[in-house]
Amino acid sequence: MNYVKRDLGARKSIALGSLKETARQPRPWAISYRAVAPLAMLCDALIIFSMSMISGVAYHLETIGRAGDLEQFAGFAAVVAALFIALGKSRDIYELSELLNFKAQVWKISIIWAVVFLFLTSVAFAMKVGGDFSRGATLSFAASGVFVLIAARGLWRIYLADGLAVRRFAGRKVVLIADQAATVDSDLLESLTRHGLQLAQQFVLPADRGDKERRKEVIAQAIASVRGSNIEEVVVGANLDHWPDLQSLLAELRVLPLPVNLVPVGPMSDLFRLSSHTIGEAVTIELQRGPRTLVERFVKRVFDIIVAGAAVLLLLPLFVMTAIAIKIDSPGPIIFKQRRRGFNGRQFQILKFRTMRVQEDGETIVQAQRNDSRVTRVGNWLRRTSIDELPQLFNVLQGTMSIVGPRPHAVAHDNQFDKLIGKYAYRHHVNPGLTGWAQVNGFRGELRTVADIEQRIKFDLWYIDNWNLAMDFKIILMTLVEVLRGENAY
Repeated sequence: MNYVKRDLGARKSIALGSLKETARQPRPWAISYRAVAPLAMLCDALIIFSMSMISGVAYHLETIGRAGDLEQFAGFAAVVAALFIALGKSRDIYELSELLNFKAQVWKISIIWAVVFLFLTSVAFAMKVGGDFSRGATLSFAASGVFVLIAARGLWRIYLADGLAVRRFAGRKVVLIADQAATVDSDLLESLTRHGLQLAQQFVLPADRGDKERRKEVIAQAIASVRGSNIEEVVVGANLDHWPDLQSLLAELRVLPLPVNLVPVGPMSDLFRLSSHTIGEAVTIELQRGPRTLVERFVKRVFDIIVAGAAVLLLLPLFVMTAIAIKIDSPGPIIFKQRRRGFNGRQFQILKFRTMRVQEDGETIVQAQRNDSRVTRVGNWLRRTSIDELPQLFNVLQGTMSIVGPRPHAVAHDNQFDKLIGKYAYRHHVNPGLTGWAQVNGFRGELRTVADIEQRIKFDLWYIDNWNLAMDFKIILMTLVEVLRGENAY
């Protein structure tokens, strides 16, 4: 019955447009797309090993006139390669779709490379073996290694994009058994052929799910065509909303000694695009990912500690002079403390130099306004220069704040704004910061209208979704400019 069985050439002309005949197509590569990830890992390992040896030998020849300890270079390369590839695999940088995204690859490789070297530096310091390694050779390896890894990603992207565009991948010969809804999905057929799978035949299950006889006839013809052939795999395209029918189909396909792979279509297929992992025997699907990965949190925390620690040491004389000025100017404590909400809504006490005669921390708090009578003489100067915010460096060292992040509001204001803005609570997906993307874009100081609050939240949420370390550096530099301008600081 020709209704259920369609020739591959005819099917391609309907769903994909006129494709060239096999004889006219470019010769396939000798590899399957499934081999791309292992090859990329091997390539990275060879690059890391080569750059470690070249950097170490070149540096020692330049400085002491001999090649140095080759075994040490090789051993160090092996450790770096193992850590880098393991972290990279956990961040999916070897997936085909990721290798095609050059911008994302540059970012992820840079972060993972930095984490590996920070970790090894910490270990060397803790074990007191840092003196056994040449700092110059290590720095040379770190700089050249990441450069060559990124350059290699550029080549990967070029060759993979070309291979997918003209269907160069070698692949298995398959038969497709699909729901009628799946067969009209040209993206499904396009994806299969682009990735090297050779569609030998296609069988369409009837749209009427109550027509059991016709359905059985389709499945029987599919099984008969596969038996005794050189087909290597069966692909099933089905809507998961009809799970009992799919189970029945899979049960009948068990007579074939071939792998059977499911391609979900329809609304439920979106679940399969999400990350998953196992907890015991249970499979869990990550419906919502945290705003930052473990690696990203580690990098940001290291950055915060380094910047905050260095700033405290450099600004210590300013801290002392400010404390004396506050004490002389008006009675009261030097440090003002107020409840704020941080990551996941956890309350903490923010630290500031006292700038007012009052210390509000109740259910109602009046925001500081221009020419506010509550502000002291010294406090007015401190607020204009933002020096009053410097004690928050200790909040950063404690881990309740970051150098850059959404500015925390008083708990009373949090409760008020949360009722006005639907996405307000999303700000608590990360630690609050001394400065933020909203502040350097003109939303610093008093919030006068609901529109002001909405705009600040818009910038805060954009920062959370698009964070990277380079952006933090940019915001810090922009903050210095804003402080010098002194606008909206009162």
